[in-house]
Amino acid sequence: MTSHEVTADVFLSETYARGVPYARYRELRDAAPVCRIGEPAVGPWPAGPGFWAVFRHADVKHVLRTPEIFSSYTGATQIADPETEGDLAFLRTMMLNQDPPAHARLRRIVSAAFTPRAVRELEAVIEARAHALVDSVAGLGSTDYVELAADLPVWTLAHIMGVPEEDRRLLYDWSNRVIGYQDADRAGSCTADAGTLSPMGRAALAHRPATLTRPDGSVAAPRTHEALADMFVYAHALADHARPGSIMAQMREGGLTRDEFETMFLLFATAGNETLRNGIPGGLASLLDHPDQYALLREREDLTHSAVEEVLRFWPPVMDFRRTATRDTELGGRRIRRGEKVVVFHASANRDERVFTDPDRFDITRTPNDHVSFGFGPHFCLGAHLARVQMRTMLRVTIDRLPGLERAGEAVRLASNFQNGLKRLPVRWRTDR
Repeated sequence: MTSHEVTADVFLSETYARGVPYARYRELRDAAPVCRIGEPAVGPWPAGPGFWAVFRHADVKHVLRTPEIFSSYTGATQIADPETEGDLAFLRTMMLNQDPPAHARLRRIVSAAFTPRAVRELEAVIEARAHALVDSVAGLGSTDYVELAADLPVWTLAHIMGVPEEDRRLLYDWSNRVIGYQDADRAGSCTADAGTLSPMGRAALAHRPATLTRPDGSVAAPRTHEALADMFVYAHALADHARPGSIMAQMREGGLTRDEFETMFLLFATAGNETLRNGIPGGLASLLDHPDQYALLREREDLTHSAVEEVLRFWPPVMDFRRTATRDTELGGRRIRRGEKVVVFHASANRDERVFTDPDRFDITRTPNDHVSFGFGPHFCLGAHLARVQMRTMLRVTIDRLPGLERAGEAVRLASNFQNGLKRLPVRWRTDR
């Protein structure tokens, strides 16, 4: 099974707007666990050369733990190739797109902000914020849970980075534009009110590009320097006002180049935000769709940790990541040539029946739970512990404070072949406490 046309469905964002194609993944794990996928043109984005897709758990782990063969640096980590050499050079300065040992140097500069001790110091304020959010809607009887839950990771990120309260919405918009660019509802996000922003927020907004169309008529990708000019103006202004010892001060003083500083800010402002904006609502949706598991978690607080691990397995916020082969190699019986793209599908690996018993069953008591939702190897998510704390806290507070919680309408999915997200999740509950 090597035809592009047979398997291009797992590339198209419109597929994921309908739902993650788990049944398709299972077919491919069995019949073609490493196979070629086509990259047809989608909207303004040109067709690509295609890539090798990796669907089995063991193969995904092998790719992620061998950066000397499967590089993050060579072609960056998104499926689509950067449009220009300049775009690629800029993206290569991001920690996410580095290989060891350069990757380790960047990771060390900011790792102190994400140690278990540092996260423990944040737990109380995260819990207080989660209670405030849920309490703000408790008397209403209904809400869009996507919008409600989105505030917690944005607020937490702003707290860590020293972003003023009035500028938090900028983080929301930047994340929409960078991560949700395949979805028309997110691509042009501009919800921040210039009238309520701080002076540095207003100054940054003035640098937002009016269009992503280049002079030659081509479309600039959302992760290019020109497309994010407003974000980077803000990043430098924020660092100028950073308190000593803060993560922004560490980034400014840690020996980063200008491009490394900007891409580090980009990484925090998006990866530290969007994954939880998708993971928390996805977790609640998974629980509501499995009433027995919801009831069990409501009764047993001691299952909160294992429940979050099962949510991460069952609803991985990030569905895939790209690498590039640095030399000719073999994987899953396929010959992969140097320079070819290799894309690992976390969402498929998490349902691999070779690792997980009854993998399509949502079971909050599942243990062990060897999911790869935070990656594997040298790029294992730096913020995994912080993400787990936020997911546990928001889901626990939601379940405890909103009795009789249930869906109140159809959920609307994000059109993205990268992030497993919801745009809307209407829910309701009893208010007769």
